[in-house]
Amino acid sequence: MMMRSLEIAIAAAFLGLLTAGSPVLAETPDAKSQSELAAALKGVKVSLEKGLVASEREGKPISAKFEVEDGKLQLSAYTMKGKKFSEVIVDRETGKVAKTEAITGGEDLAAAKEQSETMAKAKSSLVTVTKKALEENKGFRAVSVTPLMKAGHPAADVTLLKGEEFKTVSEKLD
Repeated sequence: MMMRSLEIAIAAAFLGLLTAGSPVLAETPDAKSQSELAAALKGVKVSLEKGLVASEREGKPISAKFEVEDGKLQLSAYTMKGKKFSEVIVDRETGKVAKTEAITGGEDLAAAKEQSETMAKAKSSLVTVTKKALEENKGFRAVSVTPLMKAGHPAADVTLLKGEEFKTVSEKLD
């Protein structure tokens, strides 16, 4: 009898963990931010690819994304030059570099180092794989590109948007 009570308690605790803080009908923060990003991108003519090309003046692009930060849409690219990393903000209206900040610590530096290690093994640029993803997915626009290792090979996850529909495709970098 005591064993059965323990099993029930464990099952109840596990079920509680699975459902804690996740109301079935509530919009997840990720879905909310995607919806906010989709709305902010309407009418923006500068592409992610153009932002990558613009950021090249500050170093080799190692990732890029459109994001809503502090309620404002921005196009951000991480670049590396030698052993130094920068975040390049590209003006979403003109496609020109608006500002550049050194990445010197925290999660941003850890992400930049990981991305640079992947890009060091890449034979294709992020611009090339982003364009390939768009050719294979007509009607979409690229909203982010992030390099990562998959099964020992460099790849890039390209997040695409059409209307309110987001999808991520993986492209080989080698």
